[in-house]
Amino acid sequence: MSTGNLIASLDLGTTKISTIIAEVDENGRASIIGVGCTEASGMQRGVVINMDKTINSIEQSVEKAEMMAGIEISSVFTGIAGDHIRSINSKGVIAIPRTSTRDRTGIIEQKDVDRVIEAAKAYNLPMDREVLHVLPQEFTVDEQTQIHDPIGMAGVRLEADVHIITGAVTSAQNIYRCIKQAGISVADLVLEPLASSYSVLTDDEKDYGVGLLDIGGGTTDIAVFQEHAIRHTSVIGIGGENVSRDLGVGLRTPYEHAVRIKLEHGHCYTPEIDAEEAIEIPGIGGRKTRVVSRMKIGEICQPRMEEIFELAVGQIRKAGVWEYLETSGVVLTGGGAQLEGAVELAEQIFQLPVKIGYPSGLGGMMSSANMPKHATGVGLILYGLNNADHQSPLRGDETTIFTKIFGRMREWFDDFF
Repeated sequence: MSTGNLIASLDLGTTKISTIIAEVDENGRASIIGVGCTEASGMQRGVVINMDKTINSIEQSVEKAEMMAGIEISSVFTGIAGDHIRSINSKGVIAIPRTSTRDRTGIIEQKDVDRVIEAAKAYNLPMDREVLHVLPQEFTVDEQTQIHDPIGMAGVRLEADVHIITGAVTSAQNIYRCIKQAGISVADLVLEPLASSYSVLTDDEKDYGVGLLDIGGGTTDIAVFQEHAIRHTSVIGIGGENVSRDLGVGLRTPYEHAVRIKLEHGHCYTPEIDAEEAIEIPGIGGRKTRVVSRMKIGEICQPRMEEIFELAVGQIRKAGVWEYLETSGVVLTGGGAQLEGAVELAEQIFQLPVKIGYPSGLGGMMSSANMPKHATGVGLILYGLNNADHQSPLRGDETTIFTKIFGRMREWFDDFF
């Protein structure tokens, strides 16, 4: 990459839409030069429900980032989430062509790896679903298992265990259309917890095993890693927005005030709350303000956060990957992870070590981006650096527009091992 190359990300959330622009130097290191964040309109639980409002929010977010960076962009790496996301572990098997008629075995080449991964994809996919990612976990050559790099090995039979992530075709297409109509091209659609993992998880955590919970506004995304491979992904249709709505009902205050109260005074672990602390609550419809204890706020926030963590525990145990969490524990990220007491409550429910995941890996990590709620946006930048050959996405440069979004097959083997 030459000096001055740019890469941009767009995080479409239920409550916020954020754009991050980074500049890539001659050594391939990226530094953030622009961040734009605006309130989301037209999105619900990770899917588009109003095209016009979503397009308007995207335009505002991109414009803010462009103004800060002093440039205009034409393409973005975009996250996709929502409870329409489904995943499955699959296996592919192929015969390795013999080197010659006199040899009983063949030598594995990259084309053989591609073929076995393609074979693992060959399962009945409903017409309304699209493959988003095919992520290799491990390979087996004849009877030798747990191989990460089979190229150059001799063998007769090659097997691949892969993790396949799919999404609803209509949800992906609506995101794509909104971005296009906002005047931006889509470089790639990336599963949000996969993107977040690039910015908040260390290599050791991915190796020994770790669980990632990305608590967004409308959904909570789960990803479990072990031996540098994704072992499980799923989405819970509950997030931080549910906590805000609970506060609005419980405190009898407008939603926008409930959001502010959550951000400024929210707490979800009552054993650590000062029972004497009190705050003022605005009334609904011009009614008088009231004074409530912070303990009451905690008593409203805690049950909803408990529900999120307990659902996550249930899904991870059901998937049979709980053992992968026992070394490194759980990393919380996303806007919902910023709620005070989240770590303590999660540790109580998971009975494992828990920490907050702050995005890292980029230079120029300005304070506006160094927050858990930007884990996906920063991760999308890092994903783009690791998974795509691209040029500067300056607006008007048609050579930078990536159109092969659906049905593509990437070199996942090189990317993950």
